[in-house]
Amino acid sequence: MIEENNEKNIVFVGNKQVMNYVTSAVMQLKTGSPNVIIKARGKFISKAVDVAEVLRKRFLKDLSPTIEDIKIDTEEYDKEGKTIKVSTIDIIIAKASSLS
Repeated sequence: MIEENNEKNIVFVGNKQVMNYVTSAVMQLKTGSPNVIIKARGKFISKAVDVAEVLRKRFLKDLSPTIEDIKIDTEEYDKEGKTIKVSTIDIIIAKASSLS
């Protein structure tokens, strides 16, 4: 599995519109990054899935992108004496040429 753990190839999904994140990911892949990591937490997980699907099916057909890996997890936080659990997802999309 290819994964660069620098901040340059990570897209954090939040309140903005889906196309903002799609544009960011496309720019990263078109400027030389072998993959892009789409990260989201909580209620933004479904938006991260939308970003990945729009990338694959509409914007990156020429790069033959593949979903290299999907990681899901739950983070626990203490807030005012309560333990709060927040689900997370990391979707790694790679150009076909970067897979060996």
